[in-house]
Amino acid sequence: MEQQTLQNILAALKIDELNEMQQASLEANTTHGDIILLSKTGSGKTLAFLLPLLELLDKDSKTVQAMIIVPSRELAMQIDDVFRKMQTGFKVTLCYGGHKREIEETNLVQAPALIIGTPGRIADHIRRNNFAVEGITTLILDEFDKSLELGFQEEMEFIIGSLKNINKRILTSATEAVIVPDFIGLQEPQRLNYTHLVNEESAGLEIKTVLSPEKDKADTLFQLICFLGNRSTIVFCNHRDAVERTSGLLAEKGIVNVFYHGGMEQQERDSALCKFRNGTSSILVTTDLAARGLDIPNIRNIIHYHLPPAEDSFTHRNGRTARMDASGTAYVIHSADETLPDYITANASVQELNGNYPLPEKPKWSTLFIAAGKKDKVNKVDIVGFLSQKGQLKKEDIGLIEVKDFFSFVAIKKIKVSETLRFIKNEKIKNKKVKIDIAK
Repeated sequence: MEQQTLQNILAALKIDELNEMQQASLEANTTHGDIILLSKTGSGKTLAFLLPLLELLDKDSKTVQAMIIVPSRELAMQIDDVFRKMQTGFKVTLCYGGHKREIEETNLVQAPALIIGTPGRIADHIRRNNFAVEGITTLILDEFDKSLELGFQEEMEFIIGSLKNINKRILTSATEAVIVPDFIGLQEPQRLNYTHLVNEESAGLEIKTVLSPEKDKADTLFQLICFLGNRSTIVFCNHRDAVERTSGLLAEKGIVNVFYHGGMEQQERDSALCKFRNGTSSILVTTDLAARGLDIPNIRNIIHYHLPPAEDSFTHRNGRTARMDASGTAYVIHSADETLPDYITANASVQELNGNYPLPEKPKWSTLFIAAGKKDKVNKVDIVGFLSQKGQLKKEDIGLIEVKDFFSFVAIKKIKVSETLRFIKNEKIKNKKVKIDIAK
């Protein structure tokens, strides 16, 4: 890659320089066809495969040239966000379940250079002949161990079996929990294993165990959250129903929180994550769905309310904190009859909880839902202008804004919410009346 091109991309991403793993990936991909890259979560794997991919794309081609397959829509959206920020000039289309297929079909009429998506939705498009597969020569499987787990295998085999002209494969993961099946078609892959280096650099991650006197660990969780205060914290549960139950129990005790799992509608998931990102809630209760693909800065604490089912789950959960140069702590709550595995106890210390801790301070932000987005030609500047002029808000009263295809979320100071909603009740954004209310 030309040095100037690389510098422009890094500048657009606000990165000073490539790390050792990213540099090694860029070099290896120029000399080898197939690559397996193992590196811990938060180490910059996305850029480590997007830069080599960029070298392979042809600006003159009018067909789909590359495909990135991921296990979750959140990971797909994160990669899409990074690719767009790189300002490459290449069209990219996202394909994932949870929103209308027709939107994607429209985007695929004029073929993108790159498709990023989840196995089920990509397979559906291929079956419907919504894009030509003949021009696809590069295949990237991010978090390949998860994509190849039971449930994805059949769709993955169909997709890859449909791509007859692949000559470049890049597989990445933070762990290597599965054997790569033959249908992937790897040809003498070059292996890059940087998991050990990131472990040394991630000295910022501290692991602590917390003993619950009761088999039901809810009171201990409440006490731990009060002990930690209102710092950004993710609470991991093993099942969807446990997520909602735990979230409800915390709310009853006065802990502001949001929950997130795979059974929710896309808008509900977007709303929960936005509230967590923008400070409306400092607590996110979730399943392992949030252990991959979420790049939320400044997460200080991870709480394993339920013991992780396996070591790779523990690794991925913990990867949400202590990212890059930041520090963080992972707390493992266990009852007396639960045996902690060696991968937890090896580097752990004990956290004692003594006495009654005050409730965390309530968040100072609230989130508004605006029923207009990118497809309505509404952007962040429009929203700031609208809220400043019609809502009479000052710049410091407006926080993080996220604009999706058909709706947007904006954080505003909680003390300003009722007044702002009153001011904008009958006002229009871009000459259009749209629903604006507190995000559910």
